[in-house]
Amino acid sequence: MPRLSLVVPVYKVQGYLPECLDSLLGQDYTDFEIIAVDDCSPDGSGAILDQYAERDPRIHVIHLTENVGLGHARNAGLEKAQGDYVLFLDSDDTLSDGALAAIADRLEATGDPEILVYDYARTYWDGEVRPNQRADLLRNEGPDVFRLADRPQLLDLLQIVWNKAYRRDFVARTGLTFPRGYYEDAPWTFCSLISAERIAVLDRVCVYYRQRREGGNILKTVSRKHFDVFDQYRRVFDYLDAHAELDQWRAPLFRKMVDHYLTVLERPGRLPQNARAEFFHRAAADYRARLPEGFQRPAGGRGHKYAMLERDAYAAMASATAAVKLRRSVKNRARIAVGRSKRSAVGVFYQSQLRLPLDENLALFSAYWSRSVSCNPAAIDAELARLAPHVRRVWAIRPDAVAQVPEGVEYVRVGSRAYWAAVARAKYLVNNVNFADAVVKRQGQVHLQTHHGTPLKTMGLDQQKYPASTHMDFAKLLERCDRWDYSLSSNRFSTAVWERVYPCSYTSLETGYPRNDVLVNATAQDVRRARAELGLAEGTKAFLYMPTHREYQPGFTPALDLARLADELGPDVTLMMRGHYFYGASPHVAELRRSGRIVDVSGHPRVEELYLAADALITDYSSAMFDYAVLDRPIIVYAPDWDIYSAVRGTYFNLLEEPPGVVATSQAELIRLLGSDEYHGPDATERRAAFRLRFCEFDDGRAAERVVRRVFLGEETPLPFVPFTERSHAPTPDQALALVERA
Repeated sequence: MPRLSLVVPVYKVQGYLPECLDSLLGQDYTDFEIIAVDDCSPDGSGAILDQYAERDPRIHVIHLTENVGLGHARNAGLEKAQGDYVLFLDSDDTLSDGALAAIADRLEATGDPEILVYDYARTYWDGEVRPNQRADLLRNEGPDVFRLADRPQLLDLLQIVWNKAYRRDFVARTGLTFPRGYYEDAPWTFCSLISAERIAVLDRVCVYYRQRREGGNILKTVSRKHFDVFDQYRRVFDYLDAHAELDQWRAPLFRKMVDHYLTVLERPGRLPQNARAEFFHRAAADYRARLPEGFQRPAGGRGHKYAMLERDAYAAMASATAAVKLRRSVKNRARIAVGRSKRSAVGVFYQSQLRLPLDENLALFSAYWSRSVSCNPAAIDAELARLAPHVRRVWAIRPDAVAQVPEGVEYVRVGSRAYWAAVARAKYLVNNVNFADAVVKRQGQVHLQTHHGTPLKTMGLDQQKYPASTHMDFAKLLERCDRWDYSLSSNRFSTAVWERVYPCSYTSLETGYPRNDVLVNATAQDVRRARAELGLAEGTKAFLYMPTHREYQPGFTPALDLARLADELGPDVTLMMRGHYFYGASPHVAELRRSGRIVDVSGHPRVEELYLAADALITDYSSAMFDYAVLDRPIIVYAPDWDIYSAVRGTYFNLLEEPPGVVATSQAELIRLLGSDEYHGPDATERRAAFRLRFCEFDDGRAAERVVRRVFLGEETPLPFVPFTERSHAPTPDQALALVERA
């Protein structure tokens, strides 16, 4: 049997769960098991657990058939635990390095106490780590093993279960279980501490307690569920009533109860306004019913609040609270004035437009910092025209990009009065990046973030760990993301990343990428037309080369000698280059361009047309690989600087180990691969199939329709996905030629 059993309840934590599990499996101490309880989580958490369990036999997964809540999920894990000790860990938190070894050593050194209490620290999105404010209570002062009566101040620690190791036979003997509802830690924590005969402490941070910026914390949830606190303390006092030998704890636990009730009342963002009086009266009733004989109220202002509860004087409490709010309001006036002055900098005209009603039938689109009409926003625009033609569609375009706007597309120049009017009054704002800081999110406006690629490189808050992002203001970034109502995703991998690195209160829409619909639905004629528009001759094999940007290079430095590559591959191959213009002065390259064997497609307005025309994709770390994989055509990864790129920018997986096809790390190797059948052989096909299954799972050709129906038409029931094995995709150029000839 394992020494330690770690019970990990799991619900809607797909963005944080891998980090939690990695912190456990990476411990140098190995004599433990993990009981992971999938509490019928609606996201990809259950699948993540199964993947980890396949790789490590210490992980045992329980999939509950209905959502039972945190407490009962812990009970389910507790029933399966086999270890001498049971530890609990919330699935968005992590263990510190060496934590389990330190815990095991301390248990042995103290002769297997019934409870070991260890320290924790709070971690924040910006990397800040704050120590436990009552860490002093865990100092090794006095006997190594003691009863709570010897150190009653331990009751003043946060009422949590995950900073303790519990001997399993002690848990069984006392009959401890977790109740339903909010604040379920209180009865377990108090009843276990007052019952234990042998307690020890470990003055070491073993748990990092994640403070989520949005969601995941009941303490930030406005709800009547906070009334559950009354049931939890009823359980505490029922336990006392059943154990006369513990009566000495009645007064200390009464104090903890009253302090907890006052905390719920005083903290903003917990109780609905219309429930505060009811909560106060119930708290007052508990106060009078459980008041211990001879109890002395605290001194000062805290004691005054106790007295108001004892008298059930809600009006007096409300008046005192209002006075405090008034003082805070006076202190905040200067800050509010500064905020107003900042908003006025946006412009008087914009401010005037913000006071006008929203136009319920106006949608403003933007893509790539308003440089083009393209990507997911363009595909949504087209589908919106089909399904909801009553909605007026306008694009925000930079003045220097106006010439690239397709004929018939309505647009406004960024910075113009028409632009600010549209930003202020449009019901819908659609973008694949963020709108400018000056844009105000109005009540009733709907912001749709489409993103512009599946992330291989780190994004959002994950960039804080890497040197390429030293210039970023992450607080400002999250303020921009706070405007999102919806975030699109083409796979569960992306959803988990977005929800972790952009921790804001939007809804994730797993629809597929609208821009990829054409890669599924395009016909042979569409493929032929795309090739003809690029001047690709019949029988020509076309490779599309799409390198990504490198933050550590001041400008574009070509990693591939296209002229040499074209010579090596011969006259029947055309290379399409999408990237920065380069090699302009070379007569040899100029001749290759004139012959059509190198085609500069950097300025092509629709990359999807390039995908349709290409026989294969050559790329390095670009998100193009995830989109091109929808076509199920060969992908060649050319990664000569993987070590540098992954170290400087950071990546979510090792592309050299999990590629969508063959990999070359030198030009000579690339030439060899392209000159052989290996790049489209069985090994490459097998890798591409696994890649497609993981990253193209929602791209079935109806993504744009899903988005329009949900966001613009308000339909809650999503379109079903075409099963992956039944999906089609656009024909290859060879297939398209054969189909056209047969027709």
